[in-house]
Amino acid sequence: MYAIIEDSGTQIMVRKDDVIEVDLRKIPEGTSTLTFSRVLAISQEDGTAATIGAPYVAKASVTAEVIGLKRQPKTVLNKYSRRKGWRRHKGHRQGVIEVKISDIVR
Repeated sequence: MYAIIEDSGTQIMVRKDDVIEVDLRKIPEGTSTLTFSRVLAISQEDGTAATIGAPYVAKASVTAEVIGLKRQPKTVLNKYSRRKGWRRHKGHRQGVIEVKISDIVR
């Protein structure tokens, strides 16, 4: 079984036991699970017809276990203006939450 979920404007295809990265958000202290209620589609692997939402599948959710916080590789931004001696160098590392999909509820 797989599901397509929406999180922070991105669509992610997930299966049970997949490990994915989602955008950083505030999680209450002591919480070890996240629930994604914006499920766009759910389908079985055996080739039967998929359940597609309009825009979301009613009463469907995906539960994920929080593994930990992580940072993506550095994105480097260089700006340069020729003949002026002007240069800028910036770097950015986006924070993400690593989660493992534990359950897909239809």
